[in-house]
Amino acid sequence: MEAIAINSEKMEKVAFILKTIGHPVRLGIISLLADTEALSVSDICDKLNIEQSLISHHLNNMKLKGILSNRREGKCILYSLKLKEVLTVVDCMAKCNM
Repeated sequence: MEAIAINSEKMEKVAFILKTIGHPVRLGIISLLADTEALSVSDICDKLNIEQSLISHHLNNMKLKGILSNRREGKCILYSLKLKEVLTVVDCMAKCNM
């Protein structure tokens, strides 16, 4: 197998992203946000059929780590992808033959 050359800074960033998104619910959230500009917590709950408290926990974690951003529109908080590189990592994982 041929060695893959990746600089240490890139390895650190990819490892950080993988640690942060390494949960099925988080991957589901990212998948939804990849297809739209922003979604509310209730939209994400409805689409993933998961309770609000669990979705909020994962959204907050990814926001604190810089993966997501949010903005308020009236009573609604909308979440969107802030770190677009996460889509590259998810795309690479999707292409793996496992």
